[in-house]
Amino acid sequence: MTLLVIQLAARPQAGDSANDAPSRSFQYVLSPDGVAVGSAGRAPAAGLPRADTVVAVLPASAVAWHRVVLPRAPAARLRQALAGLLEEQLLDEPEDTHLAIAPQARAGESCWVAACSRQWLTQQLAALESAGMQVDRAVPGMAPSATPGLAAGEAAQGHFFMGDARDEPAPAELWLAWADADAAMCMRTSGSLARSLLPPNTETAHFSATPAAAVAAERWLGAPVPVRSEAEQALACARSAWNLRQFELAPHARGLRALRGMGRQFMGPAWRPARFGLAALLLIQLAGLNTWAWMQQRQIAQRREAIDATLTATHPQVRSILDAPVQMQRETELLRSAAGKAGDEDLETLLGLTAAAWPEGRPPVERLRFEPGRLVLPAAGWDPPALQQLRSRLEGAGGRLEATPAELTISRPARKAAK
Repeated sequence: MTLLVIQLAARPQAGDSANDAPSRSFQYVLSPDGVAVGSAGRAPAAGLPRADTVVAVLPASAVAWHRVVLPRAPAARLRQALAGLLEEQLLDEPEDTHLAIAPQARAGESCWVAACSRQWLTQQLAALESAGMQVDRAVPGMAPSATPGLAAGEAAQGHFFMGDARDEPAPAELWLAWADADAAMCMRTSGSLARSLLPPNTETAHFSATPAAAVAAERWLGAPVPVRSEAEQALACARSAWNLRQFELAPHARGLRALRGMGRQFMGPAWRPARFGLAALLLIQLAGLNTWAWMQQRQIAQRREAIDATLTATHPQVRSILDAPVQMQRETELLRSAAGKAGDEDLETLLGLTAAAWPEGRPPVERLRFEPGRLVLPAAGWDPPALQQLRSRLEGAGGRLEATPAELTISRPARKAAK
């Protein structure tokens, strides 16, 4: 599952608007599996490579962080309630600020809230989407740790990079993006402010630096700093659980996007063992069904062979077996006829059946007609109660009565050959 990570511009340029999408360029990282860097570069919005999932990374300096107790408000009014809580802390007006709450935040509990410029982020996303690039998630370049109250430096991380100086043509200066359980900030390392804001114990913190900032970072920190390229750092940010596309910037067609997101997540490397397990389970089920079907077919074949063996043993004169039950019934009927015994469809059997079921007080018939398996009597003089009595008695003895205004037909139901 390919992943495209787009790094948004650190600050809006003069005259920036969504109409500049064809000419505006973005730094990007393309990963074949969400873990390794496949390719990286810079391209206009319309020229960015396509991927299964698209994640936009906001610069660490573009996001401010606030800790609040999440209000118990309906989803439609949660944004307004957050703006009211943070009104005194926001640098811009609440209506000009985009807010997003932490993943899995619960009402009534403390959580982090991310804040950034709504106009800037809206323009960045609009520039990409107007060029046909659908951004699935927007994540911060640095976010506070999920668990508050940790010891100083524990689960903390810092990333050094070279930022453009505000006063051109001054050289680029060293910046530090820092995050721990109590804060997340982006600051210049020049002066004493950065050192005063860091906790006193940072030995357990995880530091990294871009190749261009590695030497300056080691000099400032006084310790070796692992090098991490901008592409690797962007890819690491994309694995964050945060998604700043909330409230007014939430993507449309949420149900479809959620379904696509679940599908992409399932096809990701983290779910690879589950996919292998599911495939193995399906193969086992398929093999089991095939084995069960083979066993059933084998049992049916064995029963047919037993029936055929019974036919050949009972009637050895039968040479060719086509339908053993039918042939056995036919041969048995021939033997019965040869022995002079009446069969179920003979006249004697039907007369005896009719005599046993004949209603009391009913006079004998004057005429009858016999056909193989059928005894036909005249229907004259039979009233409905008498017919019902005759039918009930015949059915109780294994016979059957078919009545028309002119005739009564008595027969025995044909026996079904056992399979």
